Amino acid sequence: MRDFRARIRYLDEVIPLLYPPPTQGPAPVPTHSPDPMPTQGSDPMPMRGPAPVLTHDPDPDPDPDPDPDPDPVPEGPHAYAAYALVPSRFLPRRLVPRARWTPGRRRLPQGSTTIEAYLGEVFGQHVRATVHVRPARRANRKPILEARGPSGTLLAFVKIGDTELSRALIRHEAATLTLLADAALHTVTPPRVLHHGLWNDLEVLALTPLPITRSRMPLPITCGRIPPSLLTHAIHEIATLPTPLVTWPGDVVPGSGKSSEAGAYAWHGDFSPWNMAPAADGRLLVWDWERFATGVPLGFDALHHFFQRALRRMPPATAAEACLAQSLATLAPFGLSAGESRETAVRYLIALADRHERDGHHPLGPPSEWLNPLVDHQEVLP
Repeated sequence: MRDFRARIRYLDEVIPLLYPPPTQGPAPVPTHSPDPMPTQGSDPMPMRGPAPVLTHDPDPDPDPDPDPDPDPVPEGPHAYAAYALVPSRFLPRRLVPRARWTPGRRRLPQGSTTIEAYLGEVFGQHVRATVHVRPARRANRKPILEARGPSGTLLAFVKIGDTELSRALIRHEAATLTLLADAALHTVTPPRVLHHGLWNDLEVLALTPLPITRSRMPLPITCGRIPPSLLTHAIHEIATLPTPLVTWPGDVVPGSGKSSEAGAYAWHGDFSPWNMAPAADGRLLVWDWERFATGVPLGFDALHHFFQRALRRMPPATAAEACLAQSLATLAPFGLSAGESRETAVRYLIALADRHERDGHHPLGPPSEWLNPLVDHQEVLP
């Protein structure tokens, strides 16, 4: 992993926020929590066997399961516990409580001031957390935790908002998932909110674990395991959600008014192969709803899915050209004509570039290099 030093630097920034020394005062009690432990039809599955996980990590490489017999948790106001980076400090993907087979790399404070103590108050039991070591160079990068009970049971997947952008995204996702919980969904299964609150000025969102086994984790190159018909039905169900207008601030699609038919649909906002997986019941598990919005043309999610896959195989400029060239085939299942497909593709690419500009982050490079050469010669926009 070429960016392991950047990941470690970010981890060094995050750890003091999640595990502050006891001298910084006690952590506040939960400020807001819906039902303590709602489930999606069954209790959280145990850690043994094919571990169910909910991951928003774009690098879904499987890691060794945490040891079911970790070291005892030290007690006392100034206690520290050992944690280890796995698979290794040169390939840091998780920071986990030290087990017998992992060397201790870091000693973190324990006690009432930590995020583990706060989550313990939320779930009414002792909680140990695994911290995801996030990739570098992400505008929406934030601490991500797996909260586990004393027996290793996965209780929740927890997002922590530590910047102005990530706090806003978490609040937006919590509101979106609350709306989706009341929607009659037949194809898409989103996570449910277990808890949303503030802790030490950090936004905390705990979500139900979706039943995804590691053996079915969709890698970008193998996302063809999801039937195309299932993707189409999921995109259409999201697009036609009868929800109130929930638009991410600033997500304005050029040329699409909210009252026009062209802009009367919703989209997930990041309908990428790594944010979904097929379920055993034939539905599609979809997570990471931070960018959900309405008032967009039909087909944005289909174009985003195509574009993100293309970016794994070709440079941004070439991927944008492919997105436009394949727009008719991509949007044909939704009944769009050739002209409508090209117009929608151009609007999507411009909307994505505008998002990157607002975030102050340009993962594809300057739009003048990958977008302008393509759209400057198009006459599809009014």
